[in-house]
Parts: sequence; C-alpha cells; structure tokens
Amino acid sequence: MSGASIPLSEADKGSTLRISGIEVQGVLRRRLLDLGFVVGNAVEVLRRSPLGDPIAFRVSNTTIALRREESSLIFGEVIGGVEA
Repeated sequence: MSGASIPLSEADKGSTLRISGIEVQGVLRRRLLDLGFVVGNAVEVLRRSPLGDPIAFRVSNTTIALRREESSLIFGEVIGGVEA
C-alpha cells in the first residue's frame, strides 16, 4: 500500500504515514498546522476508541485525538508500521 495516498481515518492502528495533503479549511487548518500536521511530517496511528471515533495520532512528539470527520480530510502515504 506504500505510495498510495489514504485518509488518516482509514489508516491501521500502528502504522506510520507521511502527510501528503490537508483539505481542512479555516481556523481548524491553522490549528492543525500549528500542532504539526504539515505536509511531509510523519504521523503514527496510536489507537482508536471502541467505536472508531476519535482516533489518537502522534505527530511531532505530541499525542492528538481527532474526530473521523477531521482525520478523513488529512491524507498520507504509509511509510512504516502495520500494512493491511
């Protein structure tokens, strides 16, 4: 699956992705950029809640939980970890 761009919401737990695009707009976009969700940064999928929403990610040595609605607008390429 390496090389294919997928939404972070679809990534498997334990996988690491390199951010390839962000389609979030407005204030939320600015906040995500400030937190480290920048094109080229690596993001690790740490865990999912029992119902799958929210999802915890590690980016720039910080753990951040995003709702499925938000994480589905951030895209990345799998670069390591678990691949389905």
